[in-house]
Amino acid sequence: MTMISTSDFKNGMTLQLDDGLFQVVEFQHVKPGKGGAFVRTTLKNVRNGAVVERTFRAGEKVDRVMIDKREMQFLYREGDDYVFMDNVSYDQMNVGPASLGDAERYLVEGSAAILQMFEDEIVGVDLPAAVELNITETEPGVQGDRVSGARKPATLETGLVVQVPLFVEPGDRIKVDTRSGEYLTRA
Repeated sequence: MTMISTSDFKNGMTLQLDDGLFQVVEFQHVKPGKGGAFVRTTLKNVRNGAVVERTFRAGEKVDRVMIDKREMQFLYREGDDYVFMDNVSYDQMNVGPASLGDAERYLVEGSAAILQMFEDEIVGVDLPAAVELNITETEPGVQGDRVSGARKPATLETGLVVQVPLFVEPGDRIKVDTRSGEYLTRA
């Protein structure tokens, strides 16, 4: 960890504060007519995603930490854990579902993910913007029922349930947006 001044803040920078690890989402230097300058920030808790507003005095020192981003491949599940392989060193790592958060709903064997690590702890997972998944279960579309924009629920191979158009059937491969969890298109 290195100490930096509030004048060195940049968006995306990760800070170690008293109440945890935070990423700078937005910051603004303010110099009022009276009194000392200060820095107004919007911070996102890296571990739980909570967003907080915080004000620092100008020139105040804080700890900056480096988040190591490792490209890894999901190999298989072992009990409740997910087993990942580092694409550079080929080391394998068991990761609990709590560390993955919502990302586990989009992981299938062989898929790639970037794990954000602080020391030996996983603090975040970056997925591609969209992933391709197979539909395991959905109701058949009714012939002649072509109401514009009609949707039906479909269960994917990971257990995720998304709303899909009526023409999509079991066994189809679809693209799903990992940010919103919505159906994009057939693959």
